[in-house]
Amino acid sequence: MQERHINKKKYFNEQVQTTEKYVIPFIEQTHPITPETSILEIGCGEGGNLLPFLQRGCKIVGIDILQGKIDKANEYFLDHPKKDRANFMVQDIYDVDPDLNWKFDIIIMRDVIEHIHDQEKFMAYIKRFLKPSSNIFFGFPPWQMPFGGHQQTCKSTFLSKLPWFHLLPTVAYKKMLLLFGETQRNVDNLIEIKETGISLERFRRILKKEEYSIDREVWYFINPNYEIKFGLKPKKSIPPFKSIPYLRNFFITAGYYLISYPNATISSQDANVPESYI
Repeated sequence: MQERHINKKKYFNEQVQTTEKYVIPFIEQTHPITPETSILEIGCGEGGNLLPFLQRGCKIVGIDILQGKIDKANEYFLDHPKKDRANFMVQDIYDVDPDLNWKFDIIIMRDVIEHIHDQEKFMAYIKRFLKPSSNIFFGFPPWQMPFGGHQQTCKSTFLSKLPWFHLLPTVAYKKMLLLFGETQRNVDNLIEIKETGISLERFRRILKKEEYSIDREVWYFINPNYEIKFGLKPKKSIPPFKSIPYLRNFFITAGYYLISYPNATISSQDANVPESYI
């Protein structure tokens, strides 16, 4: 297990730097970001991805199902001069009161979609938070990439550095984790990730089925986040790796997407973000 998985402030700072240097420029090529821009992050954790948007004066809302992460987010943002434009809440996104009529300019989902069960249902559901001019940013590792199973979180040093072993059949994968001393809790978490992992092709099929448009799409051979983690410069995927469907998932470490839903509607009763929640 790497230090960043224990030291939450270190992980928070990594998110801040990657979002500021790579995610925001990626979005801004299509969608301008101003102090009037409202941002929702689903699965926000401690809020590191949201801080660069708050620095620009945006209204930000972070939602996560874990109380401990939201407690940390509130702690990290407590003394920020623009904290009145930030709100963090412990909630399942499916439980958001529909009467709130929330509509956001940008939704952020970085390293989250690969943890969600029934991704088709999820992608259909989040349309309710979009205006015709809204965008959703996704950044995620394809399941088949060397560490797509998130085995870097293993307590075993050997397993945490062993690529592709998460592709073993579930029974063999579980036995190997237990053999090397992983706790049952960690094994359960890693098996759940195995169940929810997603490929580039499957993600694109879901987008097509739900009538989303892909406004920007970039695949990375070296994930932008690896710069702060390992000192490696990001590198976009090149042929032949990006040209062969399915095989490319083994060599692309991150997909960046900016999508929109042109069929979204907004009525006079819809609100960007109710002031009582910011």
